[in-house]
Amino acid sequence: MNKIVCFGELLLRLSPPGYYRIAQTNTLEMEFGGAEYNVATSLAHFGEKPAFVSRVPQNKLGKRAMAEIRRHGIDSSCMVYGGDRLGLYFVEKGVLQRPTEIIYDRENSSLTEAEPLDFDWDKILNGANWFHFTGISPAISQKAADLYLYAAKKASDAGITISCDVNFRPSLWKYGKSAKEVLPELLQFVNVIFGNERDAEHLFDITPPKDDSDLVRGYKEMMIRLPKLRKIVSTKRKVFGASHNEISAVFFDGEKIHQSKEYDINPIVDRIGGGDAFVAGFIHGYLKYEDRMKALEFATAASCLKHSIPGDANYVSSEEVERLAFGDSSYEVKR
Repeated sequence: MNKIVCFGELLLRLSPPGYYRIAQTNTLEMEFGGAEYNVATSLAHFGEKPAFVSRVPQNKLGKRAMAEIRRHGIDSSCMVYGGDRLGLYFVEKGVLQRPTEIIYDRENSSLTEAEPLDFDWDKILNGANWFHFTGISPAISQKAADLYLYAAKKASDAGITISCDVNFRPSLWKYGKSAKEVLPELLQFVNVIFGNERDAEHLFDITPPKDDSDLVRGYKEMMIRLPKLRKIVSTKRKVFGASHNEISAVFFDGEKIHQSKEYDINPIVDRIGGGDAFVAGFIHGYLKYEDRMKALEFATAASCLKHSIPGDANYVSSEEVERLAFGDSSYEVKR
């Protein structure tokens, strides 16, 4: 069994019911999410035994969050209590021509105020063969950026494969540092990046490709800047409306680009977590299949299916993903 460690912030998601706007409702639906947690949840439903590592306050919300982690079968043995508050975010689900909107409330949250020595890194990394994080939490505070740099160095020193979903969120970088000042140093330790040409432009001033055939140039330039980088994986999305997208993905192995099949998704039930489902699908597929194209197709199909699931978590099994990616993609009732 693989030990996949996902390190990140666990958040409380609050949403109006259905497609209501915050201005219309007196009711908010509560669930848990966050990019790295979503990856761990997907991995658990694929049959892996992921470990999720975070810091939550020792109050009723923190204890409810811990119970939610365990409910999915995720290893919570390296979670720690501390800090005063759980990070929040509010979601207004978009539909048709109205886009989904997210409001973050994450300042001074438990994880973003944590110190490296709050965690038992020997226990966290013991036996691990994959360590995953994103570029989101380092955007919240200098403490968080320092914490992630420490964690990435520890995982790299231990010889563990490290992946990062860049997840550039301009609205989160408020503490005086830009993503360009923080993330390139962090990415020096990463072996697999989930990102695209926009991330390469924002972080490394790499000229965007003129067309798909020019992607190789940009990706090779990224690998020159990041000597430990071996794989670049990216989703591609055509947006026809908030509830109608077409998705596919590409995988660059250092020499050439591999392209997945495309999925037309209409209507979208919930787009949040689609990228995290893709990341989890690729990690699971990469560890399971020798054929890397199968990993890419599995990841893209996992992301496609997530768009049919309300909430952050992707409640689909590996068998369901394989059926869509490699087998029966009919829409008949399964009996």
